[in-house]
Amino acid sequence: MSLQRIVRVSLEHPTSAVCVAGVETVVDIYGSVPEGTEMFEVYGTPGVDIYVSPNMERGRERADTRRWRFDATLEIIVVMNSPSNDLNDSHVQISYHSSHKPLPLAYAVLYLTCVDISLDCDLNCEGRQDRTFVDKRQWVWGPRGYGGILLVNCDRDDPSCGVQDNCDEHVRCLQDLEDMSVMVLRTQGPAALFDDHKLVLHTSSYDAERAQVFHVCGPEDMCEAYRHVLGQDKVSYEVPRFHGDEERFFVEGLSFPDAGFTGLISFHVTLLDDSNEDFSASPIFTDTVVFRVAPWIMTPSTLLPLEVYVCRVRNNTCFVDAVAELARKAGCKLTICPQAENRNDRWIQDEMELGYVQAPHKTLPVVFDSPRNGELQDFPYKRILGPDFGYVTREPRDRSVSGLDSFGNLEVSPPVVANGKEYPLGRILIGGNLPGSSGRRVTQVVRDFLHAQKVQPPVELFVDWLAVGHVDEFLSFVPAPDGKGFRMLLASPGACFKLFQEKRKCGHGRALLFQGVVDDERVRTISINQVLSNKDLINYNKFVQSCIDWNREVLKRELGLAECDIIDIPQLFKTERKKAMAFFPDLVNMLVLGKHLGIPKPFGPIIDGRCCLEEKVRSLLEPLGLHCTFIDDFTPYHMLHGEVHCGTNVRRKPFSFKWWNMVP
Repeated sequence: MSLQRIVRVSLEHPTSAVCVAGVETVVDIYGSVPEGTEMFEVYGTPGVDIYVSPNMERGRERADTRRWRFDATLEIIVVMNSPSNDLNDSHVQISYHSSHKPLPLAYAVLYLTCVDISLDCDLNCEGRQDRTFVDKRQWVWGPRGYGGILLVNCDRDDPSCGVQDNCDEHVRCLQDLEDMSVMVLRTQGPAALFDDHKLVLHTSSYDAERAQVFHVCGPEDMCEAYRHVLGQDKVSYEVPRFHGDEERFFVEGLSFPDAGFTGLISFHVTLLDDSNEDFSASPIFTDTVVFRVAPWIMTPSTLLPLEVYVCRVRNNTCFVDAVAELARKAGCKLTICPQAENRNDRWIQDEMELGYVQAPHKTLPVVFDSPRNGELQDFPYKRILGPDFGYVTREPRDRSVSGLDSFGNLEVSPPVVANGKEYPLGRILIGGNLPGSSGRRVTQVVRDFLHAQKVQPPVELFVDWLAVGHVDEFLSFVPAPDGKGFRMLLASPGACFKLFQEKRKCGHGRALLFQGVVDDERVRTISINQVLSNKDLINYNKFVQSCIDWNREVLKRELGLAECDIIDIPQLFKTERKKAMAFFPDLVNMLVLGKHLGIPKPFGPIIDGRCCLEEKVRSLLEPLGLHCTFIDDFTPYHMLHGEVHCGTNVRRKPFSFKWWNMVP
């Protein structure tokens, strides 16, 4: 970006000016004109291109092609494309003429020193065949887009340091540099120019709160060489003149996009003329680069699993063993949070959501810590935050949260196309209330954060009818080999009643639910006949079905789904304090590890030696190439109003699609 650069010439003495390679300088020849001037000629030394612009309609012409009639509307433009070797080693000469005089009336000379200055970063423009016309002052989305990308450096590469890497003004270890983006200042021109000119790197106070810059001022293999020069309370930095033509800077993000912050950050370098001791330095040229802070991205259950998390508590040994076996089959790492750390809080899905951030040079997993703050509240920060594993959280100032702020109420769909728009990273799904109602909603700071990431636009579903109030209580996604590459599973009271009616017609009305539930006197068996004759249960599940059907239509519209993309999973609900809870273990609240599914064991009616609910689920999912494992979570989870998915968490492989290639 060039400032409006106008240089005035004088007849009394030669004028000197600094120009920047490739940047136009306007020469004002009208301030001092000999009397009787009717025409003028203008010439430059080799390497100086001079143009005259008569008017907007005619464009510009090379100045050395003819003598020009003197007209104050004419604009003389000078361009140099190569830096000077010495001060004032090029010049422009203007001669003033009269038709009544054979010789010029006077001459004016403008001596020029050209310097090449550029502030650059990785503009990430692989999709563009011609990079020369990229405007560094802009950040453009899409496969033909461009612009620098910053990671929020929210991991802790030095385990001995007590804070995240971007929470202080030091480079603690060289590995930390891998999370930063490189910015390069290149200068070419006579060294003597900088005896009375200076380069200043600067940003706005707003942007300084959201990113910071380190200047390499010594050997790059020493942490002490990285000087903190911009960020926090530092908004400008005079770049010292070392003996090279290139200065390297490392830039890190401090804040994720959020309410009031689009994610765009600008840095500028300005060449200042400081030659006059009586005046403040005057700007000659400014170059600018724009970065976008990489968004936090969620991963859907259809992506490849890498690591499974589960808590060990006093009564879930068999559950942990079953999850471990499923992780082994899926080829996943298993991390168990011991009871000493979880303090008997088993709801690890509610405590955190595992996602990632990505730049062309680095992908970094980042845990989003929920504001629920149960007994597991220290686990994400103390156990997951570390080298190459970042951390972010959002909490309301008044700390007022509801059950909807647990992250069982935060899911994301696989990639979809809806209403003609592509969502290559899927769409976030959060639960709330009906439009216009006054029920529970996710706290504003979390909603603001999720919306600000832009790349997975959230859809708010209706969950206030549920006692716990989480979207994972009635939906999940599993991979599929055909169609859109996935199926959405919805809990369905209607499908359950239909299944039980079929079994009763076949003479199995006396078959019992809850047979085989171990060590819990609170659970009584109930037959299919009793279920189908319970009018209160039937009527309540009609209400539940209407709530799920409302969400079904929202999901079909917002995710572009057809009925063939949805599988109805038999499920009944009961009421407690006018809110819904699973009547038997909630089958859609499952752990998805590739083709291996860990499904809550429903303890359904046993017919011909098999649970008819399990058999129905197998018949729906196994044709997709999925393997169903039913895990007994009845006592340690179901009786506490949660299931398998609530008690586990998964870190997954990032999308192959790069977020900057989409158009939000």
